[in-house]
Amino acid sequence: MQDKTPNEVATDVEEWTEGAHHNALGLAAMLGVTTEQYLQDPLSLMPGLQNYVDRLPLSEFEQSDWITLHTDLTSYLGDLLVRRHKAAWKAVSDESSPAGHRYIIEAKGRDGNLYHVEPYDVTMEEFENLPIEIGRMIANAEVTLRVTPLIDKELPE
Repeated sequence: MQDKTPNEVATDVEEWTEGAHHNALGLAAMLGVTTEQYLQDPLSLMPGLQNYVDRLPLSEFEQSDWITLHTDLTSYLGDLLVRRHKAAWKAVSDESSPAGHRYIIEAKGRDGNLYHVEPYDVTMEEFENLPIEIGRMIANAEVTLRVTPLIDKELPE
């Protein structure tokens, strides 16, 4: 990953993890969710965050606004997955990235296998399929990680 030692990459991932958590706590505070509430259940931020994004004037956004929103939602999504599903941020090599790597989330699925999702991409998908739905964003990531049960049969009538 661009001439970094494994220790340097581990330090980068640790800093990224801490940064995402700090950013998620900042969002929670801004939207009236206490640190204690958020730490007990990161989903406690979801209703306020949905209300917040619903009221944003997306048609008036400049590039810097989109970058900020993308960063905020990516941080929240990643931090929620870490806290609710014992997932972890990981760095994977990507020569097309200026840093030489991307940050992904790795979690053990219900079947015991490890799965990956890139919160950046999940969030970007929301931007491409407006309106932004926080619940859908979380559900898409959880399904990709296979951390929630899937019902693949017809429900009884």
